[in-house]
Amino acid sequence: MAGLLDSVDMRTQLAGRNRMELLLFRLGTKQQFGINVFKVQEVIQCPPLTKIPHSHEVVRGVANMRGRTISVMDLARAIGMPGVENVSESFIIITEYNRTTQGYLVSSVDRIINTNWDSIMAPPKATGRGSYLTAVTKVDDELVEIIDVEQIMAEINGTIVEVDDALMKDALPKTDLVKRIMVADDSVVARNQVKRTLEQIGYEVVLAKSGKDALDQMKEMAELGPIHDQIAMVISDIEMPEMDGYTLTTEVRKDPDLQNLYIMLHTSLSGVFNNAMVEKVGANKFIPKFNADELATGVMEAISEIEGKQG
Repeated sequence: MAGLLDSVDMRTQLAGRNRMELLLFRLGTKQQFGINVFKVQEVIQCPPLTKIPHSHEVVRGVANMRGRTISVMDLARAIGMPGVENVSESFIIITEYNRTTQGYLVSSVDRIINTNWDSIMAPPKATGRGSYLTAVTKVDDELVEIIDVEQIMAEINGTIVEVDDALMKDALPKTDLVKRIMVADDSVVARNQVKRTLEQIGYEVVLAKSGKDALDQMKEMAELGPIHDQIAMVISDIEMPEMDGYTLTTEVRKDPDLQNLYIMLHTSLSGVFNNAMVEKVGANKFIPKFNADELATGVMEAISEIEGKQG
């Protein structure tokens, strides 16, 4: 396993080209699962775990790793499967997203594969683990299920989606701009978090399940009239099936009917990397997931910026 992720930093060139890399792993069965490499810090053999009394049933314990204490979650249990039995022979995928570091216990790790986002599809509705899947793809004719880790973290830790009362006083829109915002995200949990936040500050929300879905909806809107009369801005995730947020931004900037839309990228991926990509693909702003007050403030600032340009 040593060296498996040594060259992750070199893979950033894939972003913006509608490409991604998946780390493939298994949870004690033949079924393969995947997670975006950009979420992964490292993969290690599971060290001894210290159990925490009264912790969530998914949390198998904490591990001390290079001076850090990291919670380790049994990914199989989290999605309704039997938990890992032999912990000492298992592996931990250490991830960083949504501003936190956590470890996911898995039975084995296979390899990293390079693929196109357009080959990543929404999970079939009949899938038994459907509520925990954000997408599926095929590798060597074998189905790979991509787990919605945001759903898992929301269930374990909970997420505050209420905007602070003090902020609310200034948040309600006093602008003449249309009070509708498009939100593109493949995670049901993430879409609902953003939707709830925007509704609190006075905006209607148009939902899209992927970058392609968002682009198709916007093109249909543009056929009916100026896009700015229908939505004020777009808030998009980056990791999405069929078309990622970077590619969505690039496509919007190429379309004469859409190119002046304000685009905010809202993602759980590393902020340092995304700040550079925002400029590269032509997005207006990047906000890391998920903090309701920060998102509300970011939207208010965006609306002020849009008004300034139109004024």
